[in-house]
Amino acid sequence: MQSWGMSFIKYMLFVFNLVFAVSGLGIITAGALVLADVSDVGHFTTSDLFGPPIVLIVTGSIVFIIAFLGCFGAIRESYNILLAFAGLLVVIFILEMAAGISAAIYKTDFANTLKSSLHKSMANYTDNRVEKLAWDKLQKKLKCCGIDKPSDWNIPPAMWPNSCCYEDNDHDHSQRSDNELPKEDAYCQGQSTGVYVYSSGCFEKMKAKIDANSKVLIGVGIGIAFIEK
Repeated sequence: MQSWGMSFIKYMLFVFNLVFAVSGLGIITAGALVLADVSDVGHFTTSDLFGPPIVLIVTGSIVFIIAFLGCFGAIRESYNILLAFAGLLVVIFILEMAAGISAAIYKTDFANTLKSSLHKSMANYTDNRVEKLAWDKLQKKLKCCGIDKPSDWNIPPAMWPNSCCYEDNDHDHSQRSDNELPKEDAYCQGQSTGVYVYSSGCFEKMKAKIDANSKVLIGVGIGIAFIEK
């Protein structure tokens, strides 16, 4: 009877660690997706923004490795390995809580820092090629224009950068008498927003993107930490 009980415990430990390994892969995936997402706006933010997803990726990798250690310990019925496994679980719990909490804290300070950074960058758009490329990439990617609105731009003789204009495949030309590309200077500049120019500001779109990512980080970090606990 005792042998059956030990076999059951060993089997349950193995299954638990298998689930644990899958959760580790899930954590790595979530962290990597968020990291790739925030990279799009990384030029306009501080390096602190990359901290929480990197912590999750590292933690997920550790979780995955430790899960195999737990599986090995369960199969071998090694007391020392299982004891080490339990100790490492505590470390992982702390790391995941730290990732979730840091994401929650940074979320509150992010808006003011971001808007200030956008204003400084916009002022250097015409004189700094790096800033120009960053803004053009951002506006094309998020389909936005300016910080809060297109009229934020002041780059005479143009009204706004051409990256504020719809790409040809973004707009339905079926009701137009011609098929000129909105990206052309003559077609883009001077047109009203919402027709050929993105009417939404980039700040709100960036903020929404980071808010969504923060929820993922907080949920994954703190949620899985309590499941492990």
